[in-house]
Amino acid sequence: MARRKKIYEGKAKIMYEGPEPGTMVQYFKDDTTANNAEKKAVIEGKGVLNNRLSEFFMTGLTQIGVPNHFIKRLNMREQLIRSVEIIPLEVVVRNFAAGSMCKRLGMAEGTPMPRPIIEFYYKDDALGDPLVSEEHIIAFGWAQQQDLDDMVALALRVNDFMSGVMMAVGIKLVDFKIEIGRIWENDFHRLIVADEISPDSCRLWDVETGRKLDKDVFRRDLGDLADAYTEVARRLGVLPTNVTHAPKPTLIN
Repeated sequence: MARRKKIYEGKAKIMYEGPEPGTMVQYFKDDTTANNAEKKAVIEGKGVLNNRLSEFFMTGLTQIGVPNHFIKRLNMREQLIRSVEIIPLEVVVRNFAAGSMCKRLGMAEGTPMPRPIIEFYYKDDALGDPLVSEEHIIAFGWAQQQDLDDMVALALRVNDFMSGVMMAVGIKLVDFKIEIGRIWENDFHRLIVADEISPDSCRLWDVETGRKLDKDVFRRDLGDLADAYTEVARRLGVLPTNVTHAPKPTLIN
């Protein structure tokens, strides 16, 4: 498929104009960042793995009636998606304490939550994607109360699906983030899951050993990130063929 006009390039993906109105082509790069892009590397094959894994998760969500932007995978690195108006928030669901929650609240890593905790972060790299309250979101017009209710409902349904899928292959879903977009139909809109769902956006731990199978491997220098992502894809039965990766990341100055 011939590429069209580039619309946007982020840290891990490039968005191109789609072949039909209301569509886009999402390209998965091998670029990897952490700590608000302070740490960067190119992990050969990561984009291929994330493309296949995001396809797997989005397809599963479609099958259980959770609306999302995925239409079909085009090739090893690209997928056709619906064009949406992204709400400028990251929706984080936490099943166990990890990452910034441990730092903010002094909790031990791995502490189970009494119930899934949902947090909202304002998408702004210059500000470090700060944690915001529902009061901020409504006051600043990023979303309305009904939108927030719908976002929470979507996030919990994704959590139920993802937790079950991962536990079935011996992986604990510690936390994850999703982005949500608006689809407009005349003067009305509905919300759907957008962006991607992959080990880039989840914390995944092996149930038996506690081995990390997500981007924390890169953040904390715990080993080969591509090996960790490959293990997730292998367990889920979606490992693409002919994927190779460098034994060590190529650092970017």
